[in-house]
Amino acid sequence: MGYIIYALGSVMVVSLIAVIAGIPFFMKKQVPHSILITLMSLSVGTLLGGVFLHFLPELAEEGYTTFTALSIILGFLVFLLLEKFIHWHHSKKSEDACECGHSHAYHLAPLNIIGDGVHNFLDGLVIAGSYAVSLPLGIAATTSVIFHEIPQEIADFGILLYAGLSKTKAILFNFLSATAAIAGAVIGIIFAEKVQWFSDLIIPFAIGNFLYIAASNLVPELHKHCKISETILHIIAITAGVGIMLLVAILAPEHAQ
Repeated sequence: MGYIIYALGSVMVVSLIAVIAGIPFFMKKQVPHSILITLMSLSVGTLLGGVFLHFLPELAEEGYTTFTALSIILGFLVFLLLEKFIHWHHSKKSEDACECGHSHAYHLAPLNIIGDGVHNFLDGLVIAGSYAVSLPLGIAATTSVIFHEIPQEIADFGILLYAGLSKTKAILFNFLSATAAIAGAVIGIIFAEKVQWFSDLIIPFAIGNFLYIAASNLVPELHKHCKISETILHIIAITAGVGIMLLVAILAPEHAQ
């Protein structure tokens, strides 16, 4: 039962990132694109480090089965479908706006809030489920989520401002969307306590999630910046991200509760 405190505390920290992401905008300072790209690279490293240094070793101890493989694929496909849904709606609104001759920017706000809310809900599920398996795994999941949430929340805040929201409303809605992680964690805790196969599902599901975010979401953004100096910076940041997860593996306690 002790993992519940860790899980809820972790998702609260993750939710606060939505507020922290808005600070530069309140200071009337745009976040330099180079910093966002560096954060994305760091996120790739933490996500891959989480998968290969924490989640896969946990699976190796439990045994790799057909259920495990299908759960990884499910985790990958859920995020693929989520992004497909967002892009399809964004494209549809853009086409409608072109036909009517009006700006489509205001359509982005609710779409962004809903999509980010679902994403955060799944993050909460993963964090709670990981803590239910072991404390080190929960710390690894939380660290991975935090590092990929920072650039995402900064970008989301910018989208809400572009859609016409005031800074105060943008940070409020971004925070409300982020609190979906708390709801996800609560559901995850209930499932971990009541549903026997939930813990067997959530770790491979998280692997599919993290691999999709790293390889299909973040890496394509890095490919848009191909100068040698930028590539070197990407590799250094990715390596640093992996290093962070290696430190977590070395320093985190061995036992769950």
